[in-house]
Amino acid sequence: MNVGPVALERETPKLFLTSGTAILRHAVQDAWRQFIRPAQLNGIVFFLDDLQNLNTPSQHAVALALRDQFQWFAIENINCSICFSASANYFSNIRSLARLAEPAVRFYDKVYLGPFSVHETVEYVKAIFETVTNCADFAQWLHSKTAGHPYFMAFICRQYQRLAHARDKLGAAEHWDEIFRRLGKEKFSADLAQVTEREVQLLRALARWEEQEINRKEFADYARIYFTRLTDKGLLIRTGRGHYRLYHPLFREFLRQTK
Repeated sequence: MNVGPVALERETPKLFLTSGTAILRHAVQDAWRQFIRPAQLNGIVFFLDDLQNLNTPSQHAVALALRDQFQWFAIENINCSICFSASANYFSNIRSLARLAEPAVRFYDKVYLGPFSVHETVEYVKAIFETVTNCADFAQWLHSKTAGHPYFMAFICRQYQRLAHARDKLGAAEHWDEIFRRLGKEKFSADLAQVTEREVQLLRALARWEEQEINRKEFADYARIYFTRLTDKGLLIRTGRGHYRLYHPLFREFLRQTK
């Protein structure tokens, strides 16, 4: 600042931030002041994926801390929103842990994302491959491979964009072997990295079973706890009492093709 003929440089105070929320708050304040408002943007949205996998002993504390943080942003006229994905039972689990979690549950609007229909798959493919003439045929094939699963649809389409370039027509099976290998490396290998060797053995045994849905009694060599753990990790889906299936046919195919 200027004081008559003397100029003094004001030193910015050093900040010592001791928690993740404090660091986030400071970073967002700084970004809002230096970048968001000068760019004349109305707001920003944070996207967090698979919140249930966050390595913390208290799930309800995470949801509550996020709620407190983003409510504070609103009070300070910083227009920030948060959108996160989690397992379908995420809020049910944290609600059962403590009454403190209830305010966090009420704070969020819940949207359940299900498989795409064939019609939605066609619209999705058209939005990505605008110049391709056989979108409907490719969408039918894509839906048969993915069963409308949003993640696998996005992954496969992204790979076709990379491999097919600007073609007028998509050959459904043309690049499939390469794409499936990449899917196994980037997704399914990561799925197996979170389980024990015994659980991998069970998954491979289930993949070899002729029927997609299995009865736990047919696998008496494996204790019930293995089925519970794999269900909690999202690799098995419980379809009924004592009945399970692998979470996706593509995962089943990967287990069958690999050792």
